Amino acid sequence: MHTHPRVSLSMLSHWNWTVEEDLAFFDREGVEVIGLSLAKMQAAGGWEHYVDRIRAGGYRVTNLVGLGPIPWSDPSKRAEGVARTRVALDAAVAFGAEHMILTTGPAGSLTWEEAADAYADTVGPVLEEYATSGMRVTLEHTNGLRVDVGFLHTLHDAIDFARRLGVGVCMEMNACWAERGLGATIAAGIDTIGIVQISDFAVGTMSTPHRLVPGDGDIPMERIVGQLLAAGYPGVFDLEMIGPRIEEEGYESASTRAVEYVGALLTRLGA
Repeated sequence: MHTHPRVSLSMLSHWNWTVEEDLAFFDREGVEVIGLSLAKMQAAGGWEHYVDRIRAGGYRVTNLVGLGPIPWSDPSKRAEGVARTRVALDAAVAFGAEHMILTTGPAGSLTWEEAADAYADTVGPVLEEYATSGMRVTLEHTNGLRVDVGFLHTLHDAIDFARRLGVGVCMEMNACWAERGLGATIAAGIDTIGIVQISDFAVGTMSTPHRLVPGDGDIPMERIVGQLLAAGYPGVFDLEMIGPRIEEEGYESASTRAVEYVGALLTRLGA
């Protein structure tokens, strides 16, 4: 597989593989720039068991993801949520991850503004503690159907809220590609965008997650990637491909095609 240094492949693109299968594929195909799944490692006995192996494996760990939603709107869940968040942040530091990607958790019965205040008051002080850790916390905005995961559903709102908390943004291209004024939002918020998740989408899809290999769908990849590069985005494009089409094709084929497509696109655009 031909790999580009700014293309990262997330373990989540192999949803039903084990961590061992992920690492075997990375090594076999020469994939060195990767994203880690906290949930996978926890399910396999705990993330601590993989620190030495991954740190010694020669990988560039661009991100850790997979804390899972926490209902911050429920005061009785907040202490447990803070503890879980600390575990995730500690894991990201231990792996030398460049970014910890977090979603906000659902708003529940709160208004958007109340949910934002609850998150800022509860999680904000925790995030401040890791500001000098060498790892950047990034907040991910999610598809509007996934109110169970978070209350940030536009890149614009994610940038505003991240600035309030003094953290970064994970730009999920699959969730924002059709937003009004996207190019202007990217240009104005480029200082906050720490990492970009990339996958494709077919117009007419009514379920989520139902992502495609970049180039197989309707997202204007070249235009949006070009806007990011023109704005000065220096980071990686992290492939996070989940859904029936990926399962049908098979992880090896889908990941190989995706890495090569995005790498070729970046080369063509001069990245």
